[in-house]
Amino acid sequence: MDPDTMRGDGGDVYWRRRMSVLVAVLVVVAVVAWACSSGGSGPERASSAQTSPSATPVVDPLLAGLRTLAMGTASPSPTPTGTATGTPTATSAALPRRPGEPCAPGDLVLSLQGGKEEIYSAGALPTFMVTLVNTGPVMCTTDVGPRAMEVRITSGEDRIWSTADCVSGVGPEIKKLQRGVPYVRALEWDRHRSSTDCRATPATALPGTYVATVHMGELRSPKGVFHLR
Repeated sequence: MDPDTMRGDGGDVYWRRRMSVLVAVLVVVAVVAWACSSGGSGPERASSAQTSPSATPVVDPLLAGLRTLAMGTASPSPTPTGTATGTPTATSAALPRRPGEPCAPGDLVLSLQGGKEEIYSAGALPTFMVTLVNTGPVMCTTDVGPRAMEVRITSGEDRIWSTADCVSGVGPEIKKLQRGVPYVRALEWDRHRSSTDCRATPATALPGTYVATVHMGELRSPKGVFHLR
């Protein structure tokens, strides 16, 4: 080509033609490459298109998981049921007591009158008054026999006398305790020691300081301190 044709406007036309040819070649190559790739992957795409509906259930495990999660979050609902089934047990314990049932230890108040810092001269016999009160809501029953309601006299660690000693042939002595109505028992101590060996001759208690208490199961009365001369 004449070099003069490369100058001026003719040169611009020349480069534009060269670029157009180059772009056309690139387009052809791209089309061929696309045709090859589409031709080779056509069946696969078709198969994937055919399987895509069956692939839709792949989402089901997620839905199933959500349902499981929903059921899991709803599973605490049996817990209130369990709590509700357990509630009657607690409620039954809180139900009002029926009249005539055994007295609850917490409803009983046990006390001892007499023998509080009292001085008994020689020959005078100490006397005591045991009081038991039902503070529960209804009438209840309890054993007030000498074994169940034991009056005990001690001097230091020495057990001097007890109503539970030498008791024979006496069974439970069941009493009905009305609410607020005290049961009262008066007793007198003959100033002799007692023991579980009823065949022994009881010895006379020596002058000194003594303590009287009433024992009734878990209940204990306040101490009554008295002196013998």
